[in-house]
Amino acid sequence: MSKPRVAVVFGGRNSEHAVSLMGAGSVLDAIDRSKYEVIPIGIAQDGRWVLAASDQRFAIESGELPVVDTSGAALALPSGGSSLVAYDPGSIPVELGSVDVVFPVMHGPFAEDGTIQGLLEMAGVRYVGSGVLASAVGMDKAHMKTVMAAAGLPIGRHVVVRDRDWRLDRDRVLKEAEGLGWPVFVKPARAGSSQGISKANDLGELEAAVEFARQHDPKVLIEAAIVGREIECAVLESLGDEPAVASRPGEVKVEGGQEFFDFEAKYYPDQMSLTVPADLPEETAEQLRAMAVRAFEALDCEGLARVDFFYTPEGRLVFNEINTMPGFTSLSVAPQLWAASGLDYPALVDRLIQLALSRSAGLR
Repeated sequence: MSKPRVAVVFGGRNSEHAVSLMGAGSVLDAIDRSKYEVIPIGIAQDGRWVLAASDQRFAIESGELPVVDTSGAALALPSGGSSLVAYDPGSIPVELGSVDVVFPVMHGPFAEDGTIQGLLEMAGVRYVGSGVLASAVGMDKAHMKTVMAAAGLPIGRHVVVRDRDWRLDRDRVLKEAEGLGWPVFVKPARAGSSQGISKANDLGELEAAVEFARQHDPKVLIEAAIVGREIECAVLESLGDEPAVASRPGEVKVEGGQEFFDFEAKYYPDQMSLTVPADLPEETAEQLRAMAVRAFEALDCEGLARVDFFYTPEGRLVFNEINTMPGFTSLSVAPQLWAASGLDYPALVDRLIQLALSRSAGLR
């Protein structure tokens, strides 16, 4: 029998382009080539789909972030089927054959937010990870918090700033934000990898922080600061009919003097530390794991997710966010949490592919 064909898709038209490549490089290294046929596909920053060049760079080198190399053959996904076609300039299109599953190692808008999931749904192609709704709601932090509050999870105080609000009613927005107390954290509503996030200690800094966040997204979230430790937990869908399972919780700490968990802390060496298991009372750890699964189920997630909480000095857990396609290098938090829970990175990648292969295309 032929091996299942797995298309690993990476890149995209957003500020998390490089983060996607770093994760894809790890996935491509981890996939068992004796078990799967692998097709690496990059989406360039201008939206072109290409077969990955043989010398495609996936890692940060000399401080330079990787980008999709567009020298490879251009690709198209024809409507009504799951076949990829390669187009080389001046040559006849080459049929690449049927793709059994797509592994979209992608983050941020036009990727993790339900857009690529919708494209694959329309093409009838199975894929790793959550569907359109879970991906879209998980990406939009404002709607995410609404759903989580409805599911009974404790959330922090916040103000949602839409484009019209900021342009036409700025004084009201600033007054509402001031009511949260200082400091506040300002972030794009639909971005990840800590892109566009800053801390504001007064109204002057707040206006600048909102403008900075709006460079990434016209919709912005202003959140009251929560004093507490950052505890993260990964959730994985089970094969068969068993409920989703949660990893051991881990505590992330920022090193190197940053005030909060920014892009550099996440993706540059020695800027972040992870302790697994987190030093928590056993009852609190089990409560956190149960809350992580509840968040996963509240969004109808599939595949995997990472759920982040704050643990306050008073012993209270506060939901921060859920990430339906978390950073996915072998050294990222979610894979490390699973490794510490007994599932190493290659096994995790294989599990996600098998989950996707087990689903039917279409509504489920």
